[in-house]
Amino acid sequence: MVLIKEFRIVLPCSVEEYQVGQLYSVAEASKNETGGGEGIEVLKNEPYEQDGEKGQYTHKIYHLKSKVPGFVKMFAPEGSLIFHEKAWNAYPYCRTIVTNEYMKEDFYLKIETWHKPDLGTQENVHCLDPEIWNNVDVVNIDIADRSQVETADYKADEDPTLFQSLKTKRGPLGPNWKKELSTSDDCPHMCAYKLVTVKFRWWGLQNKVENFIQKQEKRIFTNFNRQLFCWIDKWVDLTMEDIRRMEEETQKELEELRNQGQIRGTSAANDE
Repeated sequence: MVLIKEFRIVLPCSVEEYQVGQLYSVAEASKNETGGGEGIEVLKNEPYEQDGEKGQYTHKIYHLKSKVPGFVKMFAPEGSLIFHEKAWNAYPYCRTIVTNEYMKEDFYLKIETWHKPDLGTQENVHCLDPEIWNNVDVVNIDIADRSQVETADYKADEDPTLFQSLKTKRGPLGPNWKKELSTSDDCPHMCAYKLVTVKFRWWGLQNKVENFIQKQEKRIFTNFNRQLFCWIDKWVDLTMEDIRRMEEETQKELEELRNQGQIRGTSAANDE
């Protein structure tokens, strides 16, 4: 059995703009998650072509020992909290698969995303079998709804209800921003349809962990897209060439941060 949910995130930007904004924001967010010998390690970031699909392939390793709940740490042996993320970005379609060498076929996280120029009104955009689709929980994420943001995650400078873009004049987003967007000729719109499939087969923990992961994915999608919109003036003028150059620089920075962290961690251990 697996737990499947579809998250729909509407944004006041075009599908083309979002491609740049997403890649820029991923690179920036990666820096914030790395350090202390943990975080994100980029192994590959290169073009691919397979079965008529073309795009960018990335392979990252996530070191998450300090970023999982206590009830998981209790059961997790040393070295088991290292996850491999392989992503195929054939925008506007993207597919990401996360696996764990320790759990092998007992753990599986897949995120498939279609980016469409609509307001989240399409049903079964991923073309699932009707029987499967009927059991999928659809969750609408409103980037302007503060009640969907955990208190610890809230940042005033990343609040779409307070932010206005100097370059595009978009924002701040009011309570009826989606309705206003549907009738606006001045502002583009799009929706990211994210289908998240989770399998965690571990007796006694399966339901708890699968629900925890889905909750965390919702939190990540919410915070990330609020951030992306509020960073629009930083990325809206960038080209894909700018993004690829930035990704290369970020990959080098991440490696340096992790190496420095490992050195600090070793020293601290020797002092204790």
